[in-house]
This record gives sequence, C-alpha cells and structure tokens, in this order.
Amino acid sequence: MAHIERLRLYPVKGLDGIDVDAARVTDAGTLAGDREYAMCDPDADAIETGSDIQTLAYNGKQTDRIHDLRTTFDPGTATLRVDPEAGEGRRTFTLSTEAGRAAASAWVGDVVGDPVEIRRHEPPAFVDRPDAGPSVISTATLSEVASWFEGTTIEGARRRLRANVEVGGVPAFWEDRFVGDGAPTFAVGAGDDAVRFEGAEPCARCVVPSRDPETGDPLPEFRERFVERREATFPEWADRDAFDHLYTVMLISRVPEGSRDRTVAVGDEVRVSDPDAR
Repeated sequence: MAHIERLRLYPVKGLDGIDVDAARVTDAGTLAGDREYAMCDPDADAIETGSDIQTLAYNGKQTDRIHDLRTTFDPGTATLRVDPEAGEGRRTFTLSTEAGRAAASAWVGDVVGDPVEIRRHEPPAFVDRPDAGPSVISTATLSEVASWFEGTTIEGARRRLRANVEVGGVPAFWEDRFVGDGAPTFAVGAGDDAVRFEGAEPCARCVVPSRDPETGDPLPEFRERFVERREATFPEWADRDAFDHLYTVMLISRVPEGSRDRTVAVGDEVRVSDPDAR
C-alpha cells in the first residue's frame, strides 16, 4: 500500500532537517515549521513576500562551510542545537527570541565566514517556491539514486535531496507522474480530512546534492553521472515534455486551498486520483 513513509522539516533553511510524525499544511500551502527561519544578508530589507527568497537566504548554495555544522531543532521550544565538526563545542540558541537569534547569527556567521542574520518569517516562510507546496519523493527513488554513487546510502540521499514528504510502497520515480498534460493528483489520508496534492513542477537541482552532506566535499562528475542514469531510468509513465532537463529529481507539489489547514501523518494512505493515468 502506498503510504507516507517519512515527513521531514527543515526549520532553519540550509541546516539539518528533523523527522516528525505529523505536519500541518498551513494556509499558504506549505508545511508548518518548514524553513521558518533562515540565515539572511543583514543588509537586506525585511521581506513582505517570498518572491526574493532565493537572493535573501544564505545556505549551501553560497558556501560549503554549512556542512561543518550538525544541528538539531526542538520545534516545541524553537531551540537550535549546533554541534560543529571541529573547533568549539556544542551551542544552543532559542530562536523564538530576538536575543537568541542575534546570538545564533553572530556565532554561525563566525563559522561560515560571512555575516548572517537569522530571521523568522510567517508561512510560506523561506521556502524556495513560496507559491508552491511541500517537496515529495518516494523511498524507492532515494534508493535508486543512492545506488548510482559508490558509498552513498539511502540516508545520504535523503540528506542530499532534502524532501519534505517521502512516500513508501511505490516504485522509483513514482512522483514523476504528477507533472505534465493530464497528470493525476494524489490524496493523503481518508475521508473529509484527506489532503490533496497536485504537481507544480519537477525539482531542478543545484550544487548542494553533489556534495557529501557530512564533509561538503564534491563528488567528481556528479551531475554528469546523475543525468546519464536519469535518462536510462526515466519511467514510461512520466511526461518527458514536462522536464526541461534531467538534472531533476523530486516533485514540487501544490496543495489546493480546500485541502489546507489539515494534517498529514506518517502511515497515512496515499491514493492516486486515477490509477490508470500514466
């Protein structure tokens, strides 16, 4: 049975994710608590919308020093715990307070070598595509991608690709079927509380997946190998015309307004709107 295998939020954009048993879909169509905080350019104006997130937020696209930080986050207290790979010991910061964010900003800025200001923003928060919703991938896709690179584990693939919603009980690249002409939708949960997901776009990848999530070291010819294997394994049920290129994996979904302010949970059944569609 297709089901939600895992839900992962990224409370601070660019830092490690946390697994949760359930997540609420916000009024903006994103998952509550995902990318709620971000390391920003201190000189940038405060944002009113998510339209300029890509240039405002500081993450692994700007520096591989982010990989020197191992982090955990307690959503109940908004406490960020940071364990550097080298140098000083563990630090904790309460991001719900201005003083806590200021202290975290100064410390993280010293580590990455650039001034940053940790800011909080209401949903859609600091997601890359504020007009869309959660990212979706199947467990089988993660396993397949991991098999392309020697020494890469499925957990390593999770950390490289950074999806929100992981679907089990389906084949690799199952999520590719939800974009393109005539694409179906899928629902999570049952009855009136089910949450419907539509496909917004395939997720084009950046430099981050090519780096070892532990060390930040780049994997030589990662992109070339990825595209070669993606072409060889592209599923027959997907619409190739919906993909501008194949350095792409994972679905960027959209949750329509009628399905927002509801909760999805690990173990929930996943049902495709039309089982016979692609």
